[in-house]
Amino acid sequence: MTPILRLKPHQGAALFSYGFRPFFFFGACDAALAIAVWLPLFEGEIALPTLLASRDWHIHEMLFGYVPAIITGFLLTAIPNWTGRLPLQGTPLAILVIAWGAGRGAVAISAKVGWLAAALIDVGFLALVVAAAAREIIAGQNWRNLKVLIPVMVLAAANVDFHFEAHAFGAAEFAIRVGVAATLILLMLIGGRIIPSFTRNWLARENPGRLPLPFGKFDAAAIAISTAALCMWVIAPDGIVPGTGLLLAAILQVFRLARWAGERTAREPLILILHVAYAFVPLGFLLTSMAAFGMVPPSSGLHAWMTGAVGTMTLAVMTRASLGHTGHQLVAGAGTQAIYAAVVLAALSRVVAGLFAGATILLIHIAAFAWIAAFGGFAVLYGPVLFRPRREATTM
Repeated sequence: MTPILRLKPHQGAALFSYGFRPFFFFGACDAALAIAVWLPLFEGEIALPTLLASRDWHIHEMLFGYVPAIITGFLLTAIPNWTGRLPLQGTPLAILVIAWGAGRGAVAISAKVGWLAAALIDVGFLALVVAAAAREIIAGQNWRNLKVLIPVMVLAAANVDFHFEAHAFGAAEFAIRVGVAATLILLMLIGGRIIPSFTRNWLARENPGRLPLPFGKFDAAAIAISTAALCMWVIAPDGIVPGTGLLLAAILQVFRLARWAGERTAREPLILILHVAYAFVPLGFLLTSMAAFGMVPPSSGLHAWMTGAVGTMTLAVMTRASLGHTGHQLVAGAGTQAIYAAVVLAALSRVVAGLFAGATILLIHIAAFAWIAAFGGFAVLYGPVLFRPRREATTM
């Protein structure tokens, strides 16, 4: 995404001058706080006045709290580039932020407000986001990008079903798989755009030689087959059919990643981290395939996807967009590289925790503290950048 300089005059707080600013900052704070709360919740040391079981609250806050915040920040920043229209600012943006925050609070105290009221407040946010994004894309006649909203709408529907399942059956299962699948499909679509694009631009300027291959029939086939495999997994997570489909998707995603020349980006952390993040996509497919055959627990594949692919990719996009859209030079300083290392450590620790029962508790704690360091670190490092007006490009 390239910075847009044409903005409406905005006299209010800089935080509400562009969509990425509040949603990246508060999303990162929520990601860190949710895990900081979940760890003692998991150990039985504290309790929340929520109707959700501790596992479900944890999953819900990551999948339907953190992820939608970052998706919204990304969409509200990307759509003006796609359409040429002015970005959402000021009061309308603040209303979206309040709606998101109200959902977080309502779910946390659902035992006091009731499951239905909490559900209605929570699901309203993504409905508003889809409506706002669709309006801008349609008004800009940018029809080809309407398809990006399909996974977001599926994610919104999954959130509705999550609340229903949790209320009716005491735990959510199907909705979790739908939400994970929708998030992964969106990641495969967006990642397939930005990773080869940013890589090509950097390599052409800094390291001439082999460049990423452009999007082609192979990419389309890889996404289609991976989506089909995810659909089979959503319907029936165990067995030969979903296991085989997931394994094929893993192989295709490995080849897709290899086409993007990531091994040539080691000197540029802002680019390299995107390739590292996407590497967790095929790893998640592989581990989830193995889980379908009963070889490993399902948690390892789920955390490869969510902690690894989604967590690392969102942090990579958040740092890059925050620098570029606030007039800072696209340079990953020591602090940025440290939070990259922390999120990768969190992902690897959480994946391995599901594979080695004897070290599970220790690795879960390592993963939790590393995750808190990564996203809390983003809030500390980039908070001042996001709260201040855009300035002329300089070195950070």
